[in-house]
Amino acid sequence: MTSRETTGFLPKDHAADAHVGWKDKLAFLAFAPITAPFLLKSLRGGSKEEKQRLTERLDLPADALPNLGSWKADTGFLHLICDIIAAKRPGRVVEFGCGASSLVISAALKQAGCPAHTSFDQHADFVASTTAWLADHDLEADIRHAALQPIDDDWPGLFYDTGPLEDGIDLMIIDGPPWTLHPMTRGGAARLFKHLSPGAIVLLDDASRPGERLVAKRWRKEHRDIDFRLWTGGEKGTLIGTKAS
Repeated sequence: MTSRETTGFLPKDHAADAHVGWKDKLAFLAFAPITAPFLLKSLRGGSKEEKQRLTERLDLPADALPNLGSWKADTGFLHLICDIIAAKRPGRVVEFGCGASSLVISAALKQAGCPAHTSFDQHADFVASTTAWLADHDLEADIRHAALQPIDDDWPGLFYDTGPLEDGIDLMIIDGPPWTLHPMTRGGAARLFKHLSPGAIVLLDDASRPGERLVAKRWRKEHRDIDFRLWTGGEKGTLIGTKAS
């Protein structure tokens, strides 16, 4: 979850915290010291010039985007999303963790003549406000509330309870849940890889963090049909996975 305003150093989600066990809390405490340098680096969301270039390429007002950085996507990651959408013209895009990225994805899809995307977030009020935010810019997306739940025993932490998803996902963008639930909590997205179409692309943001590096190592081992590589063009690193055609 991100917002238009400046965000704090750590996210707050009391509803999800009710499902966090003592093992998850210990994992968070163990990873906190080695994750702190990556969090400090992420406070810089990109230069003003890159932010301006982003709004100009999407034909958005100069003040359309909030302050980037911290828990928000950085300009490098957002430009990467735009590049992929322009090149691939995906028919179905699914996003986990809505906010500034939702605005950019919606604008890029509209520009490319592609259908609106689906986004999941754990905060119902934020789902409503983000939907209204997009409408202010004549953009749309199917943004849905999805509580964070222990989905299965394969991965620690929590992931979005999306309900049934259709096959044929061409682009999956993973920018949530927050690592404070467990450093490897985003690994739970793997249960949805079965819905990817041939040649689909998976983007995992914050991939330079220690927890996400462990997720990437395990994904590479367990999903041989997806070629994963680390892209370091942004502030926080992005894992790019391409499924075999």
